Amino acid sequence: MNEMTKMPVPKPANDMNGKNPPTAAKIEGVCVYCGSGKGVEPAYAIAARKLGKALADNGIRLVYGGGSLGLMGEVARATLGAGGKVTGIIPEFLGSREHMLKDVDELIVVENMHVRKQLMFDRADAFVALPGGVGTLEELVEQLTWSQLGRHSKPIVVANINGFWDPFLKLLEHMKAETFIRPGLDVHFTVVDKAEDILPAILKSAGLTTAEKEQELLEKF
Repeated sequence: MNEMTKMPVPKPANDMNGKNPPTAAKIEGVCVYCGSGKGVEPAYAIAARKLGKALADNGIRLVYGGGSLGLMGEVARATLGAGGKVTGIIPEFLGSREHMLKDVDELIVVENMHVRKQLMFDRADAFVALPGGVGTLEELVEQLTWSQLGRHSKPIVVANINGFWDPFLKLLEHMKAETFIRPGLDVHFTVVDKAEDILPAILKSAGLTTAEKEQELLEKF
């Protein structure tokens, strides 16, 4: 580990003070939400490793929750193993529970979950949800909500590996059918089924890709 810092409480992400919401004009860091367990399907860990390598190969920093267990550890170690940069952000009280990964080049220890999520938002130009538990779901929904309310326009990608997110996607459709998600309040995100499609989807959503660039990215997997 090259650097460990403790951070004060920042301003809320949706406190824009009248300014335009953050956009992702250039993708330098991607925040990955995922479980501290590996799940039942081996495909989840494989996807995490593929994503980590893809980020490293394309010079994009991984921003994640700082743990060494489960899918969090898989994506972080894969990024590091391929020569990439990793920022881990973890609350002090979770340091032992989630076994903070001290091999990252930047480890930020914060006082609570709110600060963790704020810094992950600030450090990232896009967001990816791999399979995970309640915490992963909460983080994903928060970013979808902020996007829905116009607080940011950063790309959000749901990695629906082996159909993991199908029940959640059906719930969103149910909310829309019941008019709780109304026209003008659409939830903007991209769904992909394979790890190979995550980074191209991010760049496409950010308007930074061409057909040639997409093919070049896919060839790196």
